[in-house]
Amino acid sequence: MFGTQDLSLFIISGLLLNIAPGPDSLLIMTRSATQGWRAGSAAAFGIGAGTCVHVLAAALGLSALLAASSWAFTAVKAAGAAYLLYLGLSMLLSRSKVPAHEQQAPAETTASVPNYRKIFAQGFLTNVLNPKVALFFLAFVPQFIAPQAENKALAFIVLGAIFNFNSMLWCNGLALFTDLASRRVRVSQTLGLWLNRAIGALFLSFGLKLALAEH
Repeated sequence: MFGTQDLSLFIISGLLLNIAPGPDSLLIMTRSATQGWRAGSAAAFGIGAGTCVHVLAAALGLSALLAASSWAFTAVKAAGAAYLLYLGLSMLLSRSKVPAHEQQAPAETTASVPNYRKIFAQGFLTNVLNPKVALFFLAFVPQFIAPQAENKALAFIVLGAIFNFNSMLWCNGLALFTDLASRRVRVSQTLGLWLNRAIGALFLSFGLKLALAEH
């Protein structure tokens, strides 16, 4: 159908790849644990939007340019590493938004409402600025396109849409599960702050790893 092959194997492989931990999963879990499942879902949908960009780029051949051109890969890698480092530093140096002497003031509770647009943008940029994601789609998806497919670009987009749909199911489930788990553990504001900082340190390591990655 649509020029695809081994579709069931593709779905299973895609789900297993989504379960593997990485920057995207960590961002979702951090936002859910510290700001609720809606914040985690906002990050998840941002990541999904970034995946759509990678799928369309690969279908149009732009990812092939990224794989073949050293300067293009380096440029995207530098941008992605810089953003991960920025995100890691901002989380590592984050401070409590509600000072201790203001915690009992009911008028200040609205200040803690998450900025879902910002969280969505974080998820989008974390995903779309990672050249390894683009190269992954370029290497993984074509294996499931039938050689006799009349429109291979359409087959690529169909497979990418299936992958992203399953990814969104997993990511939003992860956001909900993390929120429920954090409620059971009763993550305090202080614990949430240090969790945010710990994940920030991990994002710093991801950024350094990406910056040092070879083409």
